[in-house]
Amino acid sequence: MSFPLLSREPGPGLTLLLLGAAAFLEAFGDSCFQSALYRSAGAGRFLTAGLGVLALAAYGYTVNLPRWDFGRLLGVYVVFFFLCAQFLAWLRFDQRPSVPVCAGGALIVAGGCIISFWRA
Repeated sequence: MSFPLLSREPGPGLTLLLLGAAAFLEAFGDSCFQSALYRSAGAGRFLTAGLGVLALAAYGYTVNLPRWDFGRLLGVYVVFFFLCAQFLAWLRFDQRPSVPVCAGGALIVAGGCIISFWRA
């Protein structure tokens, strides 16, 4: 099966959209497993785990569909993943980020900027 739109590296806007979607899907899938293991019982546990499987499969598809230099984009992806994970922790589990998490997050964002924008 061929995907002509994604047969080459996508432009910057589509790249950011795909990386953001992939980061959300990965963090959401992980949060589903967290719910299935520790916050669900019975059939709800299996449904939540199944939703996690689907989200993680969609993540794998989304992140691997384009032909891009993923190593070069890893900095941006890690920033998106951190932000999505914190958002989902707050939204789904009422866990607000602590000062150390915010400080570490600032370092993650700084590292993502260095990886993405420093041209040697």
